[in-house]
Amino acid sequence: MNPITIGSFEDFEKFIGQDLGVSDYHQITQEQINKFADATLDHQWIHTDPERARSEGAFGDTIAHGYLTLSLVPYLWEQIVHVQNLKMMVNYGIENLRFAQAVLVNNEVRLNAHLKNVVNLRGTIKAEVDVKLEIKDQRKPAFTGTLVFLYHFHA
Repeated sequence: MNPITIGSFEDFEKFIGQDLGVSDYHQITQEQINKFADATLDHQWIHTDPERARSEGAFGDTIAHGYLTLSLVPYLWEQIVHVQNLKMMVNYGIENLRFAQAVLVNNEVRLNAHLKNVVNLRGTIKAEVDVKLEIKDQRKPAFTGTLVFLYHFHA
């Protein structure tokens, strides 16, 4: 899928209430999980010890950190929406974030995005995007929530 190109408030406004699309699938590997554990100092065995996770864990294998799955948003978002004419973008917040299902090692995930609203705040564009991180071949998503971005476009 080709990303939607946005270069202004008016471009965003056209998509209010619409699905923006889905990203490609991304496979979460044990190496990625281990690197995330190193970066965040979160080495809980359900993430980093495959043998113990298989024998003692509730999921049958290691699982990705919930925040690892959330940290994939910028990478996956860029596959859905390409913002040009941009001075700066700020992650403003996440509303109603719920981790609904564990992502097992080697699962594939993709981001599904829907533009809830966009508001022009005296030149700063506030975009509210409903998202869900889908797990391939699973009914329940890894997480759902509303991402809030602030965009500052060149005049």
